[in-house]
Amino acid sequence: MKIVFTGGGTGGHFYPIIAVAEEVRALAREKRLVEPQLYFFSPDPCDAGLLAKHNIIFVQTPAGKLRRYTDKKNIIDAFTTAWGVVKTLWLLFYHYTDVVFGKGGYGSFPTLLAARILRIPVVIHESDSVPGRVNRWAGKFAARIAVSFADAAQFFPPEKTAWTGHPVRKALLLPSADGARIFLKLEANVPVLLVLGGSQGAQAINELILSSLSKLTEQFQIIHQTGKENLAEAAARGLVILEGSGRVVRYHPFAFLDEEALRMAASAASLAVSRAGSTIFEIAVWGLPSIVIPITESNGDHQRKNAYVYAENGAAAVLEETNLSPALFLAEIAKIMGDEGRRAEMARAARAFAKQDAALVIAEKLLEIGLSHEK
Repeated sequence: MKIVFTGGGTGGHFYPIIAVAEEVRALAREKRLVEPQLYFFSPDPCDAGLLAKHNIIFVQTPAGKLRRYTDKKNIIDAFTTAWGVVKTLWLLFYHYTDVVFGKGGYGSFPTLLAARILRIPVVIHESDSVPGRVNRWAGKFAARIAVSFADAAQFFPPEKTAWTGHPVRKALLLPSADGARIFLKLEANVPVLLVLGGSQGAQAINELILSSLSKLTEQFQIIHQTGKENLAEAAARGLVILEGSGRVVRYHPFAFLDEEALRMAASAASLAVSRAGSTIFEIAVWGLPSIVIPITESNGDHQRKNAYVYAENGAAAVLEETNLSPALFLAEIAKIMGDEGRRAEMARAARAFAKQDAALVIAEKLLEIGLSHEK
């Protein structure tokens, strides 16, 4: 059996694919099936090391961005996308693909269109409460549709849509306390604030943390995922801000937290700060109280809607980026950390929101469809 995964743009599209691929392999072994061949079709590999670790073959497929506004790049990207469709048509036909799993994003469009032309079964997963354009389009012909938020189901045909929750990698389902404080160089009795700006970092959150750093480190240690491009600046500014305070050791900036570091950080953290993308599902699995800061201009305003759906369950507080200030941020942290009962309720609500079997449910359907296509 050959399964092609496709998605593009960010870790929010990529990491759920890894979670589903893990379960596909585990199920195939459990059912004593011939080991499936797994491929990832995308403009870039996102995390080549993780693909290699899970024996997923990366195939570069060109794709141009789908902009809503007039830009001369649209012409170039239209040709790029057309070439991507032609290339992907040949690749899917050559590999005799049994099923395609799409996570949305511009990078998935050529593969999904090629699959439709070749009548290869398609399964898609939508991470947001408001679907993106590619998934809305693909939902018209997909064999099955899975959604992370129950609210997203209304945008798709009900007879083939299921609220599965969000696939989270196995390694992240259980935080790892073993050696966390030693590995992350944390003090023993000081609460930890975990700041996750997404796989690429978030400049607005980075600026907020640095502007609040002097006050924050009076009571907290900060594990801060800055994004690769922002690490050097954040580390340098942190040193300057905390110079002479004796609290430099309480600020821990990282370009990116890999699986093991993220598990350790989750086990040590008392409170998380995050965007309102896929990261909130990992935070939910960990049962961490959180402050969610949605991007102001996301496609279909989906991050704001994600944030408020999550907060309605009692798992998080939402701070809008438009009126964000260090004073407001520090006050919200003080309210949450000063109320043990509220923190316990937020943790309970977070765990209730998570659906830990999401990857398994999707993997079962992929194998079912793939096996029927093989016959």
